[in-house]
Amino acid sequence: MLFNLAWKNIWRNKKRSLIIITAITLGLWSGLFSVAVMIGSWDTTVNSTIDRNLSHIQIHTKEFKDESLTSHYIPDGNKLADEISNLKAVKDVTARVLIEGMALSPSSSRGVNIIGVDPFREKNVTTIADYITEGEYFNGIKRNPILVGEKLADKLGLKLRSKMVLSFQSIDTTLTYAAFRIVGIYKTESSTFDKSNVFVRRSDLYKTMNSDPVVNEIAIRLISSEDLDSTIAILKENYSSLVVETWKDLAPELEMMYEFLIIEMQIFLAIIMAALLFGITNTMLMSVLDRVREFGVLLAVGMKRVRVFFLIMIETILLSLSGGIIGMVLGTFTIWYFSDKGIDLSLFSEGLSAWGMPTILYPILPLYFYGVLTTMIVITGILAAIYPSIKTIKLRPADAIRTYG
Repeated sequence: MLFNLAWKNIWRNKKRSLIIITAITLGLWSGLFSVAVMIGSWDTTVNSTIDRNLSHIQIHTKEFKDESLTSHYIPDGNKLADEISNLKAVKDVTARVLIEGMALSPSSSRGVNIIGVDPFREKNVTTIADYITEGEYFNGIKRNPILVGEKLADKLGLKLRSKMVLSFQSIDTTLTYAAFRIVGIYKTESSTFDKSNVFVRRSDLYKTMNSDPVVNEIAIRLISSEDLDSTIAILKENYSSLVVETWKDLAPELEMMYEFLIIEMQIFLAIIMAALLFGITNTMLMSVLDRVREFGVLLAVGMKRVRVFFLIMIETILLSLSGGIIGMVLGTFTIWYFSDKGIDLSLFSEGLSAWGMPTILYPILPLYFYGVLTTMIVITGILAAIYPSIKTIKLRPADAIRTYG
């Protein structure tokens, strides 16, 4: 009975109710979409980082984690990589040689990370091949081909098929120089990555260093990220002498960013709800003042004050939920649309690349956020109803009927 009466009372003044419902709808619509864009930007950044070079899991020796020297290689690294590739949850594995060195051109020089890869398997684990803007992915040059970032090529004054020299320390600590020719120039979302990393074939590095095949890093790509926890547990148990890390361990700043982001977004929505709180309170207070005589009559004929209190409380919650549900529906539809089409931010590509963020963002909103938001709407409705409800139950029936009669 109270619910039916409350719903009818809301629409006794349609204009006032529609205004506050519209305000709640627009507030939640814009709030939800803003939250989805922020979370989507984080999610897109994480995925691009994993795709670009990080992969889901990496394995190193403890010595290499302490000091990144090529001589700290994984014993039987290639055999280990083949074993891991047979795991059910693993899509593919790439074994890398990692060397810190210098890239030299006739006009300049720069410190770089030299990454020796098996081109075929690297292509299955990372998407670096998809970022080639000039040339080809290790095709077209037989002797010592190298992939360089567009930013690095600009810094060194090099172009496609230019010759560059790499200087680095071999396994036996001998300083080595080797000439490579640019077979491809890539451009990723991260300008920092493009300036700092070059890719060469492992086989070419072995010849240059006159070394047996060694592996400093094993990068693992999973079929599904949902298998991350179970796979990492297996690997840690099987290879306890090595350091096995997920992308969360390798890039803890991304995980920390997400935790802070969720807190910030909840605060952001709370601020929106707090602003709506005053509007809802004002609307309900005006509604109560318009019906003082009516409440006086109800109290005079024996209606309990607690029922009057809950009547106003229900009216406020229904009013809040009406705008909230419409806002969430519109927000969900907008998020769904742009999660498929994406939001093109190519105008800000330079600024975004400094943070390693892609120019196409796909909004995403975790399902639990809807539960949090619904709870916040109900709490807002309850808080907004407290003052008007208390003011109503304090009325003296005789005074209310006589004064406003």
